[in-house]
Amino acid sequence: MSITLQPARPSVAARLAIRRGDHPGPTAGLAAGYVQANLAILPASHADDFLKFCVRNPQSCPVLAVSEPGDTALPALGQDIDIRSDVPGYRVFRDGELIAEPDNLDEVWRDDLVTFVIGCSFSFEEALLANGVPVRHIEQGCNVPMYRTSIPTQPAGPFHGPLVVSMRPMLPAQAIRAIQVTSRFPAVHGAPVHLGDPALIGIADLARPDYGDAVAIRDHEIPVFWACGVTPQSVIAATKPPFCITHAPGKMLITDLLNAHLAAL
Repeated sequence: MSITLQPARPSVAARLAIRRGDHPGPTAGLAAGYVQANLAILPASHADDFLKFCVRNPQSCPVLAVSEPGDTALPALGQDIDIRSDVPGYRVFRDGELIAEPDNLDEVWRDDLVTFVIGCSFSFEEALLANGVPVRHIEQGCNVPMYRTSIPTQPAGPFHGPLVVSMRPMLPAQAIRAIQVTSRFPAVHGAPVHLGDPALIGIADLARPDYGDAVAIRDHEIPVFWACGVTPQSVIAATKPPFCITHAPGKMLITDLLNAHLAAL
């Protein structure tokens, strides 16, 4: 009797490629249809306050899962996830200062670390494309541009700081459709927080993003801004916790959840 091996689902195949080091770059466009996520990893002593921060700032920090202290698996999000190796790039902070950008966490992992998995706007981009709305950074093969704003987050315990937004340029009619589409995805940032003049939210120059890459803005297009899961990195810079790990911007955890399952009815 012959046995036919079933191919791994695209999300699993992408994680294995990342784990092997075969995909060190941004994850936008990988494993189409599957939820991608931001990370914030903190000591258990700070986990309760950070969870409160996420609850008070659900548009920028929509929580998809929280691990037990020291647990590197996330069974609710995917098969055989190892949070130490399944993201293309990490950032390690001590007292708010970036001290390392490793491609795995083997040398810095601790038994008291709690992983927060936070929804990512990459998940609603599939729906934007399906509705004829362009996604410029995918067209250009680069990372989404992200900016620190003058909009404050709601503090919790020691955690506070400015909201970070991601930006996608589009024509006004496309922006209206984008609002309609992304409003159905509250678990991955939902509707835009601003569109039009970036100066109104404290952004001085769209050509100089704080994270990611600048993208072309064509004639008659307007910038459209969504709350971004990189916000915890601006909060880390403001609050300077003794130890913290995040993903590198644009380099996400790919889960086995389907984007379609996150859409509100």
